[in-house]
Parts: sequence; C-alpha cells; structure tokens
Amino acid sequence: MPNKEILISGGGIAGPVLAYWLGRAGFAVTIVERAPAPRPGGQTVDLRGAGRTVVARMGLLDQARAIAVDQRGVAVVDKKGRITARLPADSFGGEGIVSEIEILRGDLARLFYEASLPHTQYVFDDTVTGLEQDDDGVSVTFEKSAPRRFALVVGADGLHSAVRALAFGPQAAHIHPLGLYISWFTAHDELDLDGWYQMYNAPGGLTASARPGRLPGEIKVSFAFRSGPLAYDRRDVAAQKAIIADRFAGAGWETPRLLSAMAGASDFFLESVGQVRLDRWSRGRVVLLGDAGYCPTPLTGLGTSLALVGAYVLAGELAATGDHRVVLRNYDRIMRPYVGEAQKLPPGGVNGFAPSTALAIRMRTASMRAMTRWPMRNLIASQFAKASSIDLPDYDLPALR
Repeated sequence: MPNKEILISGGGIAGPVLAYWLGRAGFAVTIVERAPAPRPGGQTVDLRGAGRTVVARMGLLDQARAIAVDQRGVAVVDKKGRITARLPADSFGGEGIVSEIEILRGDLARLFYEASLPHTQYVFDDTVTGLEQDDDGVSVTFEKSAPRRFALVVGADGLHSAVRALAFGPQAAHIHPLGLYISWFTAHDELDLDGWYQMYNAPGGLTASARPGRLPGEIKVSFAFRSGPLAYDRRDVAAQKAIIADRFAGAGWETPRLLSAMAGASDFFLESVGQVRLDRWSRGRVVLLGDAGYCPTPLTGLGTSLALVGAYVLAGELAATGDHRVVLRNYDRIMRPYVGEAQKLPPGGVNGFAPSTALAIRMRTASMRAMTRWPMRNLIASQFAKASSIDLPDYDLPALR
C-alpha cells in the first residue's frame, strides 16, 4: 500500500497485536482508545490452539507463561460449597475449560501494548466519531483530537464497536443476544478456593463464580444471569450493581460475601452476552477485527484466539500485497471458516452454563463428571479442538527474538 498510515480503534488485545505486526512490517500505526490508559485487571482469558501459536511467533510465549494465573481447574460447587464435579486444568491436553495458560486480560493486554510501543502511536481518552471514505483513503474525525487521514481504518473496539456502528449501521442489526448477562469484578477476600475456579448455579439461570487472581488475596468474581433485554445506563455502575444484588439476593453459596465485595469493587463491569455476525467484515477501507467483527461470546472460550489469529492474518495479508481490496478478500476467505467453527456454542449452550431449573443443574453436573469418559470425552474434545481448526499461514513477518 503506497499510503502506510493505519488507524486502529481499540487498545485491548486484537488492536495492539495487529499494531505489533504492522509496525514491524513498516506501517505507521495509530491506536485510538477510549480509556484514559491501558485497562488493568479483568478476568482471565486463555491462550490455546492457533492463538497460542501467534503469541509464540511474536516471541512472547515465555513472557506470557510467566504472567499466567495458577489454577488447578474448574470445580462445580453446591450451595454449601461442596465440590460436586471438577475438571483439572491438564484435562484434554491442557486445552479444557480452564486451559494450560490462563492470563488476566489486563496483564495480557499490557504485554501486547508494550511489545507494540516501538512502532505505534497511542491516543488515549478519545474515540472515532466520523468516517468519510474516497478512492484514496479515509478521513477520520475524533471526539477530541484533530481530524486525520488514513489508508485503512480497523475497528478492534469490541462488542459495541464505534467503528462498526459508523461503517455498517446500527448495533442491533449485527449483535445477536443470547439472553444472558455477565458481570465481572475483583475482590480482595480470604475465600478459600484451594486453587480452583469454583462455579455455583442456582435455579432461575443464576451462575456465580470465583477464581484465583494472580496476586495474593485477589479473587476474580463473576455473576451471570439469564434475562430478556434489560434497559440500563452503561455509565451508571451503581445501578448495574443494584441489578446484580437484586438478582442474587438469597441465591446461596458464598453469594452474600461476594455481593458485599462487589459494593466496593472499582473494576465492576456488566455486559450482555451476544454474538456478532456479519456477511462481510469490510466496507471499502474500513475493516473489523476480533469481537467487533465476530464476537463468539465468552461461552466458547475462543474470543482471544479469534482476536490473535485475526490480527496476525490481517497484518500478514497487508504486508503481502499493496491492494487493500485483495487484502480484505483474503482476510475474509482465511478467517471465515475458523470464525464459523468458533461461534458454535458448546453442548447445552446457555443452558449448559446457566441452567434454569434444579433438575437441569443436576444434569449439567452429571455431564461435567462424565466429560473425561467416553462418549462425552469425544464430544467435548471436538469443542476444544476448534481453537486449532485453521491452517495458519506462515507470513514473512519479522518478530522479536
């Protein structure tokens, strides 16, 4: 591409990985991020399959392992805290529900942010507000910064992508809700998890969980519940916490303790769960990456893999040819089958994660106990194998050594 100015909206995981590869291939990359600084904390994400291969090709796998969270696996508990089923982290070759390498999202994003810094200009506390395309590029306006012009604009700004809304139309046309809401936050408590990611279900489609953080005394908590569409202000955290407190009042297990910790949590986040589905991921010189283009939902465990692989493929194709139209066709052709597989929900779907009745909870627990035995093992193994269901191209891209 004669003009090598690339704008990426979104400084989470996909954006900095794309910037890393593009910067090393000679592109001039700018990332605009709405947050005032790299976002810390967050829940754990996993490195598995082709996504882990991308990190290895970046020369960062050892650093990623060094910041991984130490977890024994996932354990289902009853209302009295008794473990009723468990799946160790080494199940399915380290590619199970809890994978071999689980890292707090903020820690992983920081790793990629620092790796991209030598070749990337970051603009924090700002966002894209307008896109005007012509044959030669895209004129971009921002909420705070002066307008600029780029050869290509990449939307890597998550489920509620501003770039997707500007280039592809209303959010509702592309986000397919699953009738589930999930909240996350960090607690500092002496709750004894014994190294396990403990998950509790209560009738009504309620799921509460707690897992070890990376720092001593740190616990990563999640509350999830099934519901039809809810109207709430995404900026009103207090109101969102009230929704959770109301839903989980009297739910059992350690929920009163965790709800008390939620009241003082500074990193609370509530999100509706939905998949992003589009027939195409580009419009002219605007292209979508990661959750902005093909969010598979946290239920699949493959969102990070799609972000990493998508960034690597898009960068490789951009480095390989000067015609953005060829680049974007190839990106779609290579990624489409992988995304299609990754967006298939695990057996049971939402009901497997948040069962509605006491009977459904017992059945899900029984299936967890049977996961490592035939025939359930083969069915579950096929779900985890999706992380590797792409023949990753070997682009001639320079990496750290």
